Amino acid sequence: MKITLLSFIIVVLLFLLVIESVRRGVLETKYSLLWVITCLFMAILSLNEGIINKLADFAGVYYPPSLLFLFGLLFAILLIFDLTRRVSKLSKELASLVQEHAILKEKLEKKDQLK
Repeated sequence: MKITLLSFIIVVLLFLLVIESVRRGVLETKYSLLWVITCLFMAILSLNEGIINKLADFAGVYYPPSLLFLFGLLFAILLIFDLTRRVSKLSKELASLVQEHAILKEKLEKKDQLK
């Protein structure tokens, strides 16, 4: 089995997983767009050996199908960076909410003590 065919099958399975996750509500639609676009891009590269060969020649890659895995790895790195950025933002928001909660709780306790 050619590696390009194997990569196409993996991309199709990933695409179906993304669609099913959106349908079940596990993955939000706004996050699924990145996955769908990536799957389409990788499927086109997997099916069209001419494009992948030209890109490999341009990049100086000896084995063109390995370029597919390079694109996949780069996508994974970008996704990890994006998720890390989002986690950092949520962590800051959580710290702010915890502080606001503590202040409101203290005010409420003082109010109850005055009664």
